[in-house]
Amino acid sequence: MTEQAKVPAIRFAGFTDPWEQRKLENLASFGGGHTPPMADAGNYVDGKILWITSQDVKQHYIENTTTMISEKGAATLTLYPSDSIVIVARSGILRHTIPVAKLRKPATVNQDIKVIQTVDSCDSSWLLQYFIASNKTLLREYGKTGTTVESIDFAKMKSTALMVPYIEEQQAIGSFFSRLDDLITLHQRKYDKLVIFKKSMLEKMFPKDGESVPEIRFAGFTDPWEQRKLGDVASSFDYGLNAAATEYDGQNKYLRITDIDDETHEFSKSDLTTPLADLAMSADYLLKEGDLLFARTGASVGKTYLYRQFDGMVYFAGFLIRARIGEGADPEFAYQATLTDAYKKYVAITSQRSGQPGVNAQEYADYQLMLPSKTEQQQIGMTLRSLDDLITLHQRKLELLQNIKKSLLDKMFV
Repeated sequence: MTEQAKVPAIRFAGFTDPWEQRKLENLASFGGGHTPPMADAGNYVDGKILWITSQDVKQHYIENTTTMISEKGAATLTLYPSDSIVIVARSGILRHTIPVAKLRKPATVNQDIKVIQTVDSCDSSWLLQYFIASNKTLLREYGKTGTTVESIDFAKMKSTALMVPYIEEQQAIGSFFSRLDDLITLHQRKYDKLVIFKKSMLEKMFPKDGESVPEIRFAGFTDPWEQRKLGDVASSFDYGLNAAATEYDGQNKYLRITDIDDETHEFSKSDLTTPLADLAMSADYLLKEGDLLFARTGASVGKTYLYRQFDGMVYFAGFLIRARIGEGADPEFAYQATLTDAYKKYVAITSQRSGQPGVNAQEYADYQLMLPSKTEQQQIGMTLRSLDDLITLHQRKLELLQNIKKSLLDKMFV
C-alpha cells in the first residue's frame, strides 16, 4: 500500500508537491546572548541598541518597552538582523507557553533568549508560524522543569524533524499569516487603548479620596456629591442558592463566581449550567433588573456583575451576594463604582481574614460611595456602559481573529 503524501488540509492554489521532512538544524543557524555586567554603568548609559530579554517577548510579539543598552554594553554581544526569530529558552512561564516572535529591527539579546536565523531555503515568517502552530508539542517534548524557572532543551530541539514545503509555498503561507497577525495586533492595540481610556475615565468621573466633585462632569451639574453607604441605596442584601450545578436545561441559567468574566465582568456563557434544585421553590434567587452581585470569598472576592435582561433567566449561586439597588440610585452607576480604585482598596482591606479572603453582606452594605443626583448617575452610568460595550466589541473581534488563526494553523501545517 502506497504511503499517502504529507500535505496540509488547506493549501494555496497552485501548490501540489508533497512536504518533505527536514531537521530544524538544517533550516537555520542558532545563536544567543548574555547580560552585560550591571556593575559597569557604562553598559547602560545613553543606550541606543535594542537589547531583548525574556520579559520583552510576549506570546507571539515583542513588547514595545524594551531595554536599550550602550555600544559599550553591546560590544561583546551579537547584533542580530531584523527578521531573526527570537525564542525564550529560559523563563518562569515556560510551563504554559514558549514565547516566540520575530525581530522588526536589529537587536541584541540576553542569555535567556535563543535566536534563529533561517537559511535561504527556509522563510523566517513561515518558520515563526510553525513554532506558533507547534507550541504545545514543542513545550511537551523539550520543556524542562526547574525549582524557580523552566527551560527548553534547545540542543535536543535542534534535531526536531518537521514537514517543510518548497520555499515559494513557505513564503505564501508566511506572508498570509503575517498579514493576519498585523490585523490581530491592530485590534489588540485598539482594545488595549480602550481599556486604558476606560480606566482613566473611571478615575476622572468619580471624586478622588477626600473630594466631593469629580474632575470631569457633564454640563449642567454643579452640586457636590454626597457620601452614602451602599446599604442606603440597596433594598436588600441576599446570599445565593446553595445548590450543585447540573446540565443546562436550555432555559434556567446558574451563575457562579467562575461564570463572571474576570475582565469584562459579563456572564460568560461558555459553560452554562442549571441549578440542581426545586426551581419552583427558588424564585427568590432569580435575578431581576437592577440586581448587583458581589463575589464574597476566595481569590475573586469583590468581583461584581450587574444583571441584564438579555442574560435571560439566571439564578445566582451561594458564593455570591446580591444587592438589589433601590429607586434612589442608578444600578449601572453603582456597578461602575465597583470598578474604581477606591472600591478595590476597600475590598483589599476588608477581605483580610485568617483563612481565605472574604467580604460578607454587612461589609458590602457598609461600603461608602460618593453619589451625585440620580440624573447625573444615569448620565455617568450610560456613558461608561457605552464604553464597556465598545471594549467588548473589540474583545470579541480579537477573539474571533485569534480563533480563526488557530484553526488555520491547524489546517495549513502538517
